[in-house]
Amino acid sequence: MVRGVDYFARQSGLKTNHRTKIMSNKIRIGVIGVGRGQSFASAATDVVGMELVAICDHWEEKLKAVGEKFNVATYTDYDKFLEHDMDAVILANYFHQHGPFAVKALKAGKHVMSETASNTTLAEGVALCRTVEETGLTYMLAENYPFTAFNQEMRRVYQSGEIGEVTYAEGEYNHPMTPRSSLSISPGTNHWRNWIPSTYYCTHALAPLVYITGERVVRVNGLSIANDEVTRQYVRKGDPGSVILCRTGNGAVFRIFGLCLPGHSNWYRVHGSHGAMELARGSGYFGSGQVRVWHEEWDQKPGQLREQVYSPDWPEHGDLARKAGHGGGDFWTNFHFANAIRSGEPPFLDVYRGVEMSSVGIIAWKSALKEGTPIEVPDFRDEESRKAYENDHWSPWPEHAGPGQPPAGSSKSKPTKEALELARQVWTEGGYKGEDMV
Repeated sequence: MVRGVDYFARQSGLKTNHRTKIMSNKIRIGVIGVGRGQSFASAATDVVGMELVAICDHWEEKLKAVGEKFNVATYTDYDKFLEHDMDAVILANYFHQHGPFAVKALKAGKHVMSETASNTTLAEGVALCRTVEETGLTYMLAENYPFTAFNQEMRRVYQSGEIGEVTYAEGEYNHPMTPRSSLSISPGTNHWRNWIPSTYYCTHALAPLVYITGERVVRVNGLSIANDEVTRQYVRKGDPGSVILCRTGNGAVFRIFGLCLPGHSNWYRVHGSHGAMELARGSGYFGSGQVRVWHEEWDQKPGQLREQVYSPDWPEHGDLARKAGHGGGDFWTNFHFANAIRSGEPPFLDVYRGVEMSSVGIIAWKSALKEGTPIEVPDFRDEESRKAYENDHWSPWPEHAGPGQPPAGSSKSKPTKEALELARQVWTEGGYKGEDMV
């Protein structure tokens, strides 16, 4: 297996005598967030040419333990953390905080990779795009689901032209949890998981479709799914599910479904002008893990199989991907981030795709509150298109509460007495002492 600087030089098309200083040294990484952030910290290894040097979190007890585990510097102050001698920052803090944290890191001269959402207001998205352009630094959305073996294979099939141009596609990320499990990762009534609108956590379902086809979303219709029987079991404000219809630049339609309705589903399908393909259904977290490709009999090309179902592997580094979380995606995010820094070329999940996909969730919630009214998605690559949203601070989060701000959900139901008692119990067991205990 090829590792280290030489590998990245070849992948980037760089000649040996053109390497910059960073090409001959490890990329020094700082991670914010000692929960989910440990996955990124663990993956910052020689294999991808990274070295973890610092971590940051407000959770002092956990911070100390994780700092000792990795033997790195620890910080509770983000500004002090950014003064540490490092090249890049990985943001694994709360979902709705990434935009401002990324802007601050970029302005401090650090490359940035941000998990799950690039921005949670349209104004944050505009500011982030401008900052990346002004600094010239690398930005990547750490969306891991495009890099599963089956999604990489569907990207290969699509780019080969076998099924033609996309006409319709579906992406599902519906991840229900027991009330106890949900409460254990969302302590306090003001925790972001208890306030997230049903459309916001859309990139796990949308990003693989964008990665496979290369299309961008230009318009969305959103519908939220409120179910009192489900909602009353939890203390969250957001609805448990939604459907988003996305019109793409080539006229296709993507249907996005999630978020935590009973019935786990992680699944993708793409229909083209000359066939279709999908992740075969199954009982596992990622279905069967197999790819199914099929064509109409009358549309088959000479030598083409009418239907095939097979288990794909990654085109390279499968041994490392199989050891990583999220279907191997946790290896590939660090891999592509490091490669982008070294090559100077933007990653596929660059700032524009990151902001665009994150904004689909925001705009879909605006649509859902109007029962599915279609709403345009600005082209964040274009200053004229995005400028209209530079002061759009529309936000459901409790710290942004005020006149004109939206609700986090459409249901008026309240948690049962049993749900509130369970919340107090779980949060107390976990040592939570916040003011927003129920």
